[in-house]
Amino acid sequence: MFARLKEDIGSVFDRDPAARNFFEVLTNYPGLHALLFHRLAHKCWKIGLKLLARMISSFSRWLTGIEIHPGARIGRRFFIDHGMGVVIGETAEVGNDVTLYQGVTLGGTSWQKGKRHPTLEDGVTVGAGAKILGPFTVGAKARIGSNAVVTKPVPADSTVVGVPGRVIKKTEPKVAETGKPKVVEEIDEETKLRRQKIAEKFGFDAYGVSDMPDPIAHSIRAMLDHMHAMDEKMDEMCKTLKKLDNSYQAMQIPALDDADFEVVEEADSLNGVETKKVVGD
Repeated sequence: MFARLKEDIGSVFDRDPAARNFFEVLTNYPGLHALLFHRLAHKCWKIGLKLLARMISSFSRWLTGIEIHPGARIGRRFFIDHGMGVVIGETAEVGNDVTLYQGVTLGGTSWQKGKRHPTLEDGVTVGAGAKILGPFTVGAKARIGSNAVVTKPVPADSTVVGVPGRVIKKTEPKVAETGKPKVVEEIDEETKLRRQKIAEKFGFDAYGVSDMPDPIAHSIRAMLDHMHAMDEKMDEMCKTLKKLDNSYQAMQIPALDDADFEVVEEADSLNGVETKKVVGD
């Protein structure tokens, strides 16, 4: 029992940089308390003391804000970070090394008896506020984005975001020739560098979010890629026209000036409050 407790506390240190010492984790982490109460409640549930199991579960919910049905099956090194509002249903199954954040629901979509809650395989991470609803499997090492609503099976080693949840990144099985996993929609280094330079011109990192993409950033990325492709086409056309007619003079496209996108702070003389103004407006 003490070996398992030590293992659980060790998993907290592995996944929460705020954890400082053994005593702090043991006394101040509701996710750990909820897990310990659940283990006791689950043992009572399996030997037929179901009323006692539900009472232990209810007390745990009152104490920690985390509701885990005593019938749920939970593996080793399970970690709930913060935990408030987490709900895990009766037929849910959770593998080893799974991490849940606050507000996560492992729920069902049917009132019928039998398997009606999801199965999370080893190494799954579920972001804050996500809802996984139904009797399907979330593959090993999958990641569910914050506030996603997932109602369909999730492949292993994939990332799911949105409402309804959709897979935005998936690692394919190993390729025989290279022995390395292939990632869908791989971006070459030249494209990455070009995108980074363009983003820096605009004063923000539009491509820094890869696993949990911002739809606005995605739209800007597509627009900038299109603009870059058009520039290349125009350059090719100008070179071709120059070859056909030596007298042809191509119009120079104005270069982007870094100063046009700099943000400077100015003091508002009227109210003494600092305001920001974009130079070039």
